Amino acid sequence: MIIEKNKVVLVHYNLTEATENGQPVESTVGGEPLGFIFGQGMMIPEFERNLSGLKTGDRFSFGIKAADAYGDFDPQAVAEVPMQVFMGPDGKVPDGLLQVGRVLPMTDQDGHQMNGMVAKVGENSVMLDFNHPMAGTDLYFTGHVQEVRDATAVELEHGHVHGEGGHHH
Repeated sequence: MIIEKNKVVLVHYNLTEATENGQPVESTVGGEPLGFIFGQGMMIPEFERNLSGLKTGDRFSFGIKAADAYGDFDPQAVAEVPMQVFMGPDGKVPDGLLQVGRVLPMTDQDGHQMNGMVAKVGENSVMLDFNHPMAGTDLYFTGHVQEVRDATAVELEHGHVHGEGGHHH
């Protein structure tokens, strides 16, 4: 069976930055495979394009430019936020809250939820980076297709894979 729209795809992969020999990012090898329903918009479109037409047992190796993955780094997505935003009712910032690298859930003026990574802590303000953590990074995937099968009606209705590599209800 080949990878095409509405097929459940299970893959094992290694993800590195920029090239096959780049800095390791993540891997499913030795663990549970990544499972998704092909063509449902769950994955980076360029990732799916590179897997399209493969079948069980096929190996893959491909790069995705940052602009086609999580986007280029956007300096406009870095914001200076006043320190008082983080203060509790006692007028103090909770211990350990503002650590560089920590991701904080935030809400904008329109009520939209987003995550900001603490980039810098100043005396009166905090620099938060709202870019995706992989923004500006070229990706390189190597791996193999473990399984391709038809998605069940329930999986299509729920929009995700059940069982191995997917959601467990």
